[in-house]
Amino acid sequence: MAQATTDVLKDPVCGMTVTEESKYHEEFKGKTYFFCSDKCQSKFHSSPVQYIAKPATTTADAHTQHHQTVQHVNAASTTGTTIYTCPMHPEIRQDHPGNCPKCGMTLEPLIPELEEDENPELRDFRRRFWWTLPLTIIVTFLAMFGHQMNLFNMAVQSWIELVLSLPIVLWAGWPFFSRGWQSVVNRSPNMWTLIGLGTGAAFIYSVVATIAPQIFPDSFISMGRVAVYFEASAVIISLTLLGQILELKARSQTSAAIKSLLGLAPKTARRILPDGTEEDVPLTHVHVGDLLRIRPGEKVPVDGVITEGSSSVDESMLTGEPLPITKRIGDKVIGATLNTNGSLIMRSEKIGSSTMLSQIVQMVAQAQRSRAPMQRMADQVAGWFVMAVVTIALLTFFGWGLFGPEESSWVYALINAVAVLIIACPCALGLATPMSIMVATGQGATHGVLFRDAAAIENLRKIDTLIIDKTGTLTEGRPVFDRVVAASGFDESEVLRLAASLDQGSEHPLAEAIVNAAHERGLSLETPDNFESGSGIGVRGQVGDRQLALGNTALMEQLGISVQSLIPQAEELRSEGASVMHLAMNGELARYNL
Repeated sequence: MAQATTDVLKDPVCGMTVTEESKYHEEFKGKTYFFCSDKCQSKFHSSPVQYIAKPATTTADAHTQHHQTVQHVNAASTTGTTIYTCPMHPEIRQDHPGNCPKCGMTLEPLIPELEEDENPELRDFRRRFWWTLPLTIIVTFLAMFGHQMNLFNMAVQSWIELVLSLPIVLWAGWPFFSRGWQSVVNRSPNMWTLIGLGTGAAFIYSVVATIAPQIFPDSFISMGRVAVYFEASAVIISLTLLGQILELKARSQTSAAIKSLLGLAPKTARRILPDGTEEDVPLTHVHVGDLLRIRPGEKVPVDGVITEGSSSVDESMLTGEPLPITKRIGDKVIGATLNTNGSLIMRSEKIGSSTMLSQIVQMVAQAQRSRAPMQRMADQVAGWFVMAVVTIALLTFFGWGLFGPEESSWVYALINAVAVLIIACPCALGLATPMSIMVATGQGATHGVLFRDAAAIENLRKIDTLIIDKTGTLTEGRPVFDRVVAASGFDESEVLRLAASLDQGSEHPLAEAIVNAAHERGLSLETPDNFESGSGIGVRGQVGDRQLALGNTALMEQLGISVQSLIPQAEELRSEGASVMHLAMNGELARYNL
């Protein structure tokens, strides 16, 4: 709650930090409240008790009017808390980091942040792996070659292996044992159940064999000591850490598409205040109804409607069409699209998670975590498979122990049971499908293809015909010059040279294609004079002693030049995907098409 006695205050409506210098303030019951804008002040004025009776909401509440749902939740909830979910089980959601109670995987933010640091779990696992890898190598070397090289007495070597294995198992492998225990507590058997049982059994057996070898029968003694298997636990843990590092790297790359989409949005907006002054504000501080100025070359900050000005807006990030769209008063504009030349004033209508870009980001994130029919089947099979593996491991243990070689039957029993637990671990069964969905969805979004859910990707294999409703989807993404059709009495090269000379002053993609074509043909261009650009219809100017006008049919009609006789041929060219333009030279038509 803002108080007049402090230097740094809080807007009671949106929770933003304000100061006593703010010109938006109001007295209520003997106390002065300060606001970030006139809109917050108006809300407070209409119902002050509403904002005094409860703590101020976060900036995200007031400025994005976020409606939290299970499917559409942004990176922060209404309390500003990041929502974490499981990549394999998207129904698992909580407001703090942790592990999935079903599969044990680390929960990740529902929507990745654009400037977020490296995955802390990846950093932690990398540290555990590299710090303990030398110990694993030493333990494995001693277990394989120590008896041949006679470096130590074998009983002493067991103690050395125990000391070296302790940090590997108890520190590097602790996350795996924790996940394995959670799988038992939550009655959700998974690969961590098997890894925890296998490595734990091998390590505990080896510790007992080292500390109290006398409790074992003579048949367990091999090469002067009770056989130990510290290297088995150490190697399995190191390999599992390496696998987790590779998996986490792959998972972090799948969010690159979402981050690239988030990066399309501008960071600030230029807001026009009621007194006519302007200020640059963070995008999160924009309210619905704010007037915003969009200067040439700037991105549209949020979704809204044009209230003043005219310009061409590049909407290729949304539509895939390379040609800018002319926007005038009353036209809708979409956040993150690019204003190419003119200056515009817009009124914001959708902000925060309501914008088109935010909805696309949310859809991509939702699709990445959606479950394909094949994945549901794999999850069911994996659960039963783990139980089957544990059962087979127990049967293996007692089978070898009771019916194996008399001298060391129980040694073989333990080792073979551990082998069953580890080798039969269904890691790929549980991870292959969700990882493939995440990669496919991320790569698709990077190339402008958005999937609604994983089922759509799976059904895509049945498609044998693709119908495209617009040419921009199949083109190179930029216009390319085709040819000139000169009117009677005009030379084609001269028409192209003059058109390119005039278009040097234009930033339109069609103009760029014309100028590039002239340069490729080695034509010498002149500098245009009195250049004028008519938004959406063409350009005019003087090149040498010729008055030129280059544009569409609307420009020709505006200049009183008839193109009726050319309409059939122009329509034929348009049907082939061409953008037809006309060049008028001193009031005469020299037809020209792209």
